[in-house]
Amino acid sequence: MIRYTLAASCIALALAANANATPVDEELEALKARIEQLESEQTPVTEEKENAIKFGGAARFQYSYEDYDVDNKDRGGDFDFDVFRIDVNGNVDDVIFSAQYRWHQYMDVIHHAWVGYNFDEKQQAKIGITQVPFGILTWASNSFFFSSNFYTGLEDDYDMGLNYTYNGDANRLDLAFYKNDEQGGLDGYVSDRSERYSYDVVGVRLAGEGIYDAPSEGKAAAESNTLNARYAHNLAFGDVAVELGVSAQAGQLEIQDGTDGDHVAAALHSVINYDRWNVKLQLTDYTYDVDGMDVERMVVGAYAFYDSIPAEATSYVANVAYSLPVSMGPISNLTFYNDYSLVTDKPGVQEDTFMNVTGVAITAGGLYTYVDFVVAENQPFIGGSMVGDGETNKRLNINFGYYF
Repeated sequence: MIRYTLAASCIALALAANANATPVDEELEALKARIEQLESEQTPVTEEKENAIKFGGAARFQYSYEDYDVDNKDRGGDFDFDVFRIDVNGNVDDVIFSAQYRWHQYMDVIHHAWVGYNFDEKQQAKIGITQVPFGILTWASNSFFFSSNFYTGLEDDYDMGLNYTYNGDANRLDLAFYKNDEQGGLDGYVSDRSERYSYDVVGVRLAGEGIYDAPSEGKAAAESNTLNARYAHNLAFGDVAVELGVSAQAGQLEIQDGTDGDHVAAALHSVINYDRWNVKLQLTDYTYDVDGMDVERMVVGAYAFYDSIPAEATSYVANVAYSLPVSMGPISNLTFYNDYSLVTDKPGVQEDTFMNVTGVAITAGGLYTYVDFVVAENQPFIGGSMVGDGETNKRLNINFGYYF
């Protein structure tokens, strides 16, 4: 099968990592602040030894108009509070640390929390709740909605474990071991396993169950003992900078009734920069297996609700962005983008998922605004589910927040 061949190939390849940063990358990283902390996520390995601690945070709000929600359409859309968060980042000599906590109307969650050590200018290690090194980093997307990979737990995922990063002049290597998810796995001391920032598998979806049901008795599940490896290498062709990378992960699937399982995922990815243009491309394949069962769907949890995803699938991501510096009052930059995702090769008769997001991200001092027009089918948060069989839906979304 393609998913096992791709996984084996990715693990074997010895590409190297870390594309040279460009102004386009820097603008995109800054603009992505609506979901991620601007400074704490990818803490660079530096020679800085001065002890410091810094507090920050953000408050975000959102307007949405959804053609698939009759009540929303009748009201002319809805304007809601999105999130308030607090960040703390710092270092004591070569020991570094970062944490973020988020408050929503319907839940409050830990986003990340880790302690790390800079061995030298190029090597860093972390322990705690960290971003899983898989695929394009930091995000395989430009829009507020990420790519469809986010909703299968394969973009901007956070788990509990150990990370090692080697960041050379033209190469980057990430190795990680995750004991369990950020909630402590099946035995974690949490009251609701759906209240989390990033998507994780939390159960096996049985035949006849509803798409949004909680896991059945005995079929709660969690990923454990997961190994991750990611390599990327930078190439330059005149004014064109190209990052080529491969990622792989494999681990166990712990199920409440004692059934064994496993999961594997792999990706080929590339980031291309030319002048103010940025292109992101990624091919991803994943599989969840449960011994003795022909499973077609898995239960996932995030944002205080349960959903379902295919037990195996292949996804494609193709994004293009153009960063335009401007001087329009407080506005200093506009980034125009189009993000496209396709999830296919699902088991059984499950329909494909696609999502296309056309938008602009606006930078104005500490204010970051995303204006997105989304067209999607069988896509979470756009009126559907990864295992659904729905119509094509549309959503206009404006998310803005102030970062301090």
